[in-house]
Amino acid sequence: MHTPEAAPRTPEATSALKKALTTPLLYFFILGDVLGAGVYVLVGQVAADAGGAVWAPLIVALCLALLTAASYAELVTKYPRAGGASHYATLAYGPFAGFLAGFCMLAAGVVSVGALARGFGGDYLSEFVSLPIVLVTIVFLAALALLNARGISESTRANAVATVVEVGGLLLVIGLGAWIVLRGDGDLGRLTDLGTTSKGPATAVLSGAVLAYYSFVGFETSVNVAEETRDPRRAYPRALFGALVTAGAVYVLVGAAAAAAVPTAKLAESSGPLLEVVRAAGGVPTELFSAIALVAVANGALLTGIMSSRLAYGMARDGLLPSFLTKVLPGRRTPWAAIATTTALSLLLALTGDVSTLAATLVLLLLVVFFLVNTSVLVLRRDVTDHDHFRAPSVVPVLGAASCVVLATQIERDVWLKGLVVLAVGVVLGVVAAVRLRRTR
Repeated sequence: MHTPEAAPRTPEATSALKKALTTPLLYFFILGDVLGAGVYVLVGQVAADAGGAVWAPLIVALCLALLTAASYAELVTKYPRAGGASHYATLAYGPFAGFLAGFCMLAAGVVSVGALARGFGGDYLSEFVSLPIVLVTIVFLAALALLNARGISESTRANAVATVVEVGGLLLVIGLGAWIVLRGDGDLGRLTDLGTTSKGPATAVLSGAVLAYYSFVGFETSVNVAEETRDPRRAYPRALFGALVTAGAVYVLVGAAAAAAVPTAKLAESSGPLLEVVRAAGGVPTELFSAIALVAVANGALLTGIMSSRLAYGMARDGLLPSFLTKVLPGRRTPWAAIATTTALSLLLALTGDVSTLAATLVLLLLVVFFLVNTSVLVLRRDVTDHDHFRAPSVVPVLGAASCVVLATQIERDVWLKGLVVLAVGVVLGVVAAVRLRRTR
């Protein structure tokens, strides 16, 4: 077992990054990342696996996400610096594990931004204007990079506005679903319909929870802006748990409204299940949802881009990536080199169009990261700091690690094969980085 290396002993340790995030901005950052574009297709997928009682797997998924979130809260407030999971795994297990965790996060983030950029120029945008997808992708990613480089406070303020739009759209769905039920066109009985013809209630809940868990992924990106947060010891746990509970409540209500308003089979067959609620209610232009979806996609790409650049910056500072990535803008104090590099990689993926083959591996990669984070909490308990920090009960990281294993067993074989290829690349690069770092030291 690796002996933890020297770690910052105070949240006020010297940093090249500007502390600009307040608790409300951090709350909206996390909420906006969790309430991403996936929510607009989530309900139909869960309904297909679990039946009309979509609220049950959503609640189970929220509880599982909160376990790992508690581990993140402890580590963020103990070591408030950019780098996130990569930094924690390095402290607990050494540079190899740190590189592997960071590589998985970077791979997931870069592919996610590329996929979202590609999606932005698709059907939703075509509702308003027809433009070459290559042009849209380039302009879209360039604009996000410039906003990211301008400053964390500007980026998160834009996110706060976008999050309000996203939540407003979801609240509209909840209201329309309630209206459909009140006028007698809905069926509340579907909310107790748990299971399908091929799955019993227990299997349906677990299968649906795996899908629902995807929707809560996003909270982990916020650890990479801890170094830019004012008083992270107080701000981070409040913002993290508050955002996850808010997202969970919105998801449950949206799921219940959709299931009660639209027949389960119709939800399961639709690629835009929330649009089915809008159509069933009438009176609301369907173009409105296209606009809201575009905001959701852009917001998700912005937040993931922020995460990727801060993670690359933190890994480079730990000696796991080239030192060039630690360069920051003198005035703005934002990691311009990391922003430019991660944006270029996302653009390459988006323009080649080979994003879909990697997209299915994102959750598997994140489960590897979450497992390392949960176990790192226990290893680093012996590393005592001289400042107060959030501390999760010991059983929480144990259950969090176990939940990662359980969820991984539910992932399809084809996804595992793709994920193992990506992990193999990470292992090779991790060995090289560990050897190089050891020689340097």
